Parts: sequence; C-alpha cells; structure tokens
Amino acid sequence: EVSLVESGGGSVQAGGSLGLSCAASGYSISSYCMAWFRQAPGKEREGLGGTDRVNTYSYADSVKGRFTISKDNAKKTLYLQINSLTPEDTGMYYCAAQVCPYGIIALQPVSFYQYWGQGTQVTVSS
Repeated sequence: EVSLVESGGGSVQAGGSLGLSCAASGYSISSYCMAWFRQAPGKEREGLGGTDRVNTYSYADSVKGRFTISKDNAKKTLYLQINSLTPEDTGMYYCAAQVCPYGIIALQPVSFYQYWGQGTQVTVSS
C-alpha cells in the first residue's frame, strides 16, 4: 500500500525558511512522479513543484527562486525547501505521487496524482 507522510511544518516569521519532508512507503519512488501542493484557507489546492522519474524538476512560476524540491530515492523521501517566507505562503502543504510515464511535464494538475499525504501546516506571521 502506497503511503505518504509529510512533516516539517510549523509557525515561522516572515522572511524565514522552512524545510518540509515527505516520507514514502509501499513503492519505489524512482518510478513515480511526485509533487508538492499547497492549499490556503478558502482557496483551491495549487501545485508548487514536482519531479518526474528522470529527476527533472518543474516549478510553478509563483514560487520559482524561493522553493526548491529535491528527492532521495534511497531514503524514499521528497523534500521542499522554502525560503523568504511570506504570510501568503500560509497553508496546508501536501505531497502527492503517481506512477510516472516517461516524457511528461514534472508538475501535473491535482487530478493526475492518485496518492496523497495528510498534509503539514505552515503558518507564516508578519
């Protein structure tokens, strides 16, 4: 059974940094597309960035330069480093995964991903 568990969220001051982790189990992440999403209160879930099975990374334009995704296949863990946090980064952060065909864009819409974690909350105060 595929399982994703996010961790690392918390409350931080604006301008700070935070590192999130997504621990996967039940499958080999090397053959999966994985991504990070965020959902703010009252808003739709938005894609932040993702990676494919050949370790290509794609990011949403809104987070390029501040968000960095990395993956450790041996540890079965996906990471998200967030720098220069602003209150607008507040929300629930989710990790997602799906079996990954070759040749697709590394960040796909919400509907593409079959497996989701429970989320980790990030709150940024000004």
